[in-house]
Amino acid sequence: MPVGGVTMHISFPSCMPEYCARDLVLAFPALVDDRPVQCAITAEALEDHFGARSLREDDLLQAFLAHRSQIEQAARRLLDEIGARPVLLHSGFFRFCA
Repeated sequence: MPVGGVTMHISFPSCMPEYCARDLVLAFPALVDDRPVQCAITAEALEDHFGARSLREDDLLQAFLAHRSQIEQAARRLLDEIGARPVLLHSGFFRFCA
């Protein structure tokens, strides 16, 4: 159910995700009612649920791109629940939403 009963328009630009080695995440943007909101997925989630072969940037990117629609759908689900705030998708989220 959308936050406060208000339907938000959520979309994802088709740009490449950005690797953040310090946090071991891939960051990707969402647009919520045309406002940018940062989303990210952990390397652990990409390994555990999307077949990334290692923590190397190339392997993480390959897994993200192969499963982009599923990852964006998960981010959309969280954005619907919490509103236009940054989202971090952890491995545990995918364990419970499958």
